[in-house]
Parts: sequence; C-alpha cells; structure tokens
Amino acid sequence: MPTLFKEVNYNLATIIQQIDLGIIGLPDIQRPFVWPDTKVRDLFDSMYKGYPVGYFLFWANANVEGTKGIGTGSKQKHPNLLIVDGQQRLTSLYAVIKGQQIIRENYEKATIVIAFNPIEEKFEVPDAAIRKNPRYYQNISEIWKADADIFDITDNFIEKLQQTKEVTKEEIKHIRQAFNALKNLEGYPFSALELSANIDEEQVADVFVRINSQGKTLNQADFILTLMSVFWEDGRKDLEEFCRLCRVPSKDSASPFNYLIDPNPDQMLRVSVGLAFRRARLQYVYSILRGKDLDTGDFSTERREKQFDRLKEAQAKALNIQNWHEFIKAVKIAGFAKQDYISSKNNLLYAYIFFLLGREEYKMDLYELKNLIARWFFMSSISGRYTGSPETVMEMDLARLRGVENAIDFKAILEEIIISQLTQDFWDIRLPMDLATSSSTSPSLYAYYASLYVLDAYGLFSKLKVSDLLQEGLRSKKSALERHHLFPKALLHKMGITEQRDTNQIANFALVEWSDNISISDDHPSIYLPKYLDRLTSEDKEKMYYWHALSEGWENLTYMDFLAERRKKMSDIIKSAYMKISN
Repeated sequence: MPTLFKEVNYNLATIIQQIDLGIIGLPDIQRPFVWPDTKVRDLFDSMYKGYPVGYFLFWANANVEGTKGIGTGSKQKHPNLLIVDGQQRLTSLYAVIKGQQIIRENYEKATIVIAFNPIEEKFEVPDAAIRKNPRYYQNISEIWKADADIFDITDNFIEKLQQTKEVTKEEIKHIRQAFNALKNLEGYPFSALELSANIDEEQVADVFVRINSQGKTLNQADFILTLMSVFWEDGRKDLEEFCRLCRVPSKDSASPFNYLIDPNPDQMLRVSVGLAFRRARLQYVYSILRGKDLDTGDFSTERREKQFDRLKEAQAKALNIQNWHEFIKAVKIAGFAKQDYISSKNNLLYAYIFFLLGREEYKMDLYELKNLIARWFFMSSISGRYTGSPETVMEMDLARLRGVENAIDFKAILEEIIISQLTQDFWDIRLPMDLATSSSTSPSLYAYYASLYVLDAYGLFSKLKVSDLLQEGLRSKKSALERHHLFPKALLHKMGITEQRDTNQIANFALVEWSDNISISDDHPSIYLPKYLDRLTSEDKEKMYYWHALSEGWENLTYMDFLAERRKKMSDIIKSAYMKISN
C-alpha cells in the first residue's frame, strides 16, 4: 500500500515566508487562539535550547495553477498547502515572528508578547515586575522586524542595563551570543509531512479526526473553515465577525447580540450549508467546496464556483441581522427566553435553518412562520429530536424538503413531523417518564419552565411572573427565581429517602423567589404550606396549583405518590403551553 504523504524539510524563515506569499494557508491567524501565552513561551524556549518541537502536517489541496480564484485576498497566490496538524504551533510562531495580532477566545484582538533574559537565557510572559526589570528584553518580536538591526538592539540593551548595574566583559559577550542565538531561530529546522493532492476528501477527513495535536483535536468543521480561508477568505471573516458581535452588546448600531445563543463560526456555517444545499452532514461539504456534484460524483472548477456562489448567497441570509432577530423572537414565543434553559445549540440552529427556508426560499408570511418555528422548536426541544444522531436526523428532515416548491407544502411537512412526534401517547406516557429524572439539565424540565413563561404564570407563592423572574440579562448574586424542594431534602433524609436520584427528582422542584426558598427551610409541606396559602385568595390558589402542577392535598401524599401525580400534571401544563402556542 503506497504512503499518502511525503516528508519535506523547512526552516522557520522559509515557513514564515511561504505563509506571507500564500503558499501555506494559515487560517488560524483569523480565528480564536486557544493556546495560553505561557505555552507559546515554552515553545520558543524549547527551540532556543535546540529541542524538537514536533512536525507539521500539510495537505496539498490540488489547486491547478491558473484557475480562477474565488477569494479576493491580497496574497500573491492561492495556498497549495493547508495546515492539518500543528495549527496552533504554527500560529504561535507566525504571530510572534511577525508581531501579528491574534484573536482570543472572547474574540478580542491581542498581541502575544514574550520577554527574553539574555543573561539567564530565559523566556517569560512579562508581568508588572518583568516589565520593570532591565535584565529582560521586553518583546522578542522586535528582533525579527524587517528593519531591525540585531547589533543595535544588543548595544541598546547593554547600554540600558549598564545604567542599573555593572556589566562585566564576560556578561557582555554572553548577552551578544544570546541575542544572536535568538535571532538565528529563523534557521530552526522543521519536518513537515505533506498529504498527497490525490487522496480524496474522506481520507483527508479521516486524517483530520484521527490526529491529536498539542493544540486541539481537529474536526470536520475545522477542515471546512480551512477550505473557506483558501477559496473565500472574506466569507470566513464574516462568520468570525458575526459570532464575535453576538457576544458584544451594542448601543449605536444594529447587532446580532442576544441573550439566547452566542454561536461559533462552524455552527453558523452549518446553517448556511443547510440553507444552500439542504444538507446537514458536514462530510458532504468537503465535496461541495471542491466542485463535486453530489448526485453524479463529477468534479469541475465551474461547479465549484457556482456552489460557492450558492454558499455566499445563503451565508448572507444566515448572517442577516433582521432574519436573526426575527428568529430569536420565534424562540421566545416558544417560551425559551433564557439561554440557561436551551439544552441544545444544535436544536436552536437547526430551527434557524427551517426559519430561513420558510422566509427566504418559500416566502412564508412572517407572523405565520414565527408561530410555526415556535411550535417546531418547542417540539424538537421536548422530544430531544436532535440529541442522539443530530446530523442524521436533520439530514432526513432536510431531504423531505428538497422537492418542496411553495410555502403551503413547506408548512405541511413541518406540521406533519410535529404531529408525528407529539402524539397522545407522548403526552400521556413518554413525557411523564422523561420527567422521572433528577437531571437538572433535562429538556423536559426546561420545557416546563418555558411552559410557565408561555402561560404567563407567576412563581409559586409569588406576585412576580415567571417571565419577569426569568428576564434575559438579569444577573445578581442570588437568582430572582430559585428551584425549591417541595419536600425538603433534609426532611426526606429523616424519612429514609437519601439517594440523590430520589430527593432531586424534577417533580420535587418548584420555582419560588429566593427569599421564600430560604424561609421554607426544611419544614414538612404540611407545616410551611398554610403560611404561604394565607397570601392567596381562593382564585389565586387555584391558578397557582394549576401552573405549578399541584393537586389539592398534595402535602399529605406519600412522597412517591406525590411525584407520580405531579409528573402527570407537569406534562399537562407543557401540553397546555404547546396548545396555546398552536392557537
């Protein structure tokens, strides 16, 4: 079996030069950098000491010289080598050698600064003490600037050091040697393995997911975003910027900022691909972005350009701020107004694909569309539709829409799926069973909270609405609304019920104001309940018991009977909320 790669030797200066020329594609300089500066420091320290620091793995992407490029970057040519393994390491080297800014995980720009002590031949990330220490050259990036003179840099360092201490001839000699050794890291040797341009996408994908580098395990989305950097650099930058702005409140201009989701670029890429090609599996995108017809299997440069045009058009719609916020409104109609209670980003972003299809492709009435998407999101949340094999299920859902040509048929298919999931057996049997858990992140629990929001319910014993207490952006040391054990845990322990899976059952919790939670303490419900019922009129009590799934005399039931009865009532509340959305 022939090998799928060859070994090539580089030095550091050549690698940096080929990145500048665009021969080697380094997309990570544009995306969140996950290495801490201390790890970059250790990388340079190892190189300075002559230690091996690992190899690079490139993929020759089979660009044919002279073909029309899709990107509009200023580089002299398309990259014909894409970095597969060693992305964070190569980003570190490029950022320090070129003094290039990187993007932190919070999407803020920053510069990696490494200080060097030539006397001790020691590297550090400068803190306040090191910045005041004349023994340290404060930023090694200065050494490799195009107009830098290593002799001037060394002489200036020695002169400043002599102002604070006596410097011996031996130390001066040592300092000069250390600076020269640092400058000469440009000649540090690297080995690179280059994957053949002739291997297919599946083989490259397999290499990607098998490799564990010093930085992070690469996945399919990393690969696709790398291809975007080669063929459509502006498109990738737009994805990055949209995701950054989702995290930053803006007072002056329209912004995608919201309190429900702060997506990553690969997630928004999934949305664009779903809209453009009705595909959910990212493995198909390898082929699409290289010009493959998914039906015939044929490749062509012309098809690649057309498919990129489709992706460009779809991404513009997916990143459209008006579309984004109208979709967020649909999710809130479903009662999910707080990020904490959205159990799956996949579920949210898949719903966005359907929203975009309805709005952009089928031109559905916006009011009707938001109601449909609210029901769809509610259904997919409580049924866990995309929790097991999300790509497979979404692929099937999108496949049903490939022949749809109008809004009526689009709506009919989504409603057919909703009805097939939310059957009477679901409400009567499956949902109560799903509620029989102690998981605080259960989708059925979040659906119950969303239902209280939809039904305009008040917190238990409270004059405040759940919608007020779950207000987006509301933060304090104590949550305005807390989960309270209706049968307190200490009480259950006294009754011999000690397992957490029993004491922390979903059905044993209710949303109350935190002050009431503290006051209730560990009393039996038959003791604390009368005091709180005194706050309520008979009409208020009836509503309160309805919203919070409590039956008359619940406080006198055995604990296990109470749980079984309340689960059924909670299921009824969730169903009532769904019916309200539907109507």
